[in-house]
Amino acid sequence: MEKQTIVVALGGNALLRRSEPMTAEVQRNNVRIAARALAPIAERHNLVLAHGNGPQVGLLALQAAAYKDVEPYPLDVLGAQSQGMIAYMVEQELGNLLPFEKPLATILTMVEVDLDDPAFENPTKFVGPVYTNEEAEVLAAEKGWVFRPDGPHMRRVVPSPEPKQIFELDPIRWLVERDTVVICAGGGGIPTAYLPDGTRTLVGVEAVIDKDLAGQLLASQLGADLFLMATDAPGVYLDWGTRAQRLLGRTTPAELERHEFAAGSMGPKVEAAIRFVRSTGHRAAIGSLDDITAIVAGEAGTIVEPDPIDEGEER
Repeated sequence: MEKQTIVVALGGNALLRRSEPMTAEVQRNNVRIAARALAPIAERHNLVLAHGNGPQVGLLALQAAAYKDVEPYPLDVLGAQSQGMIAYMVEQELGNLLPFEKPLATILTMVEVDLDDPAFENPTKFVGPVYTNEEAEVLAAEKGWVFRPDGPHMRRVVPSPEPKQIFELDPIRWLVERDTVVICAGGGGIPTAYLPDGTRTLVGVEAVIDKDLAGQLLASQLGADLFLMATDAPGVYLDWGTRAQRLLGRTTPAELERHEFAAGSMGPKVEAAIRFVRSTGHRAAIGSLDDITAIVAGEAGTIVEPDPIDEGEER
């Protein structure tokens, strides 16, 4: 197979699952499992790896809440922290499997968002631990946080604005061109924005950028041959949870747009796949990390290919 540039978006829950204790040992074991799946891809292709950070930021928020003498660090700082923590483990475990001369690099990645994005008026992204109704009311009054139900509990929600620009795109591209495995855009990137006072002052923002949409922007701007979103499901299902559920194998953006997918799970992945395919004309894929080699070969997962050209359109 010809060497390709492949961007893989790895879910945060693949590295630290909800049912497991949030220890460094558990996370490293999960990273080691992911590295075994990713190493064959890194040996044959140019690999750019993005990752989620939801459980990790939740852990950092819990740790910060336990120390009452200072205010908790803002989300942009926690995002930077989690990027370094996760990427350190990924880089080390991948490096232990790849040839010694294969270079790896982590890029702390800032992503621009627009302060006028409608998401700031409607926070939807769950972050941090769960609270009782009484605890949530106190924190909402003290800190101005917004809470919503998450099952029987309350959790803080923050804006999830659209990613506009990846500031470190040029050094990422430079490293990829030199056969380096690049780990970047962790957690959707560190959310940043320019102050609206005309000074071009860049500041951190209390928000969380969707990792799949940030991965799509990264893959599109790199001109990747394949954008692959690794999840805990074999691919995209229609009629999920019913007796009629069926896995989509090969599909197109137009076909995906005829269906609805859950906003909190598969919806952002499907949207990211559609955007990538339409902006580049290349393939996107959604599937299990365990099947990643077969997905790259087009033999597993949900493969999203360009819409057929309408014979009535100008060529």
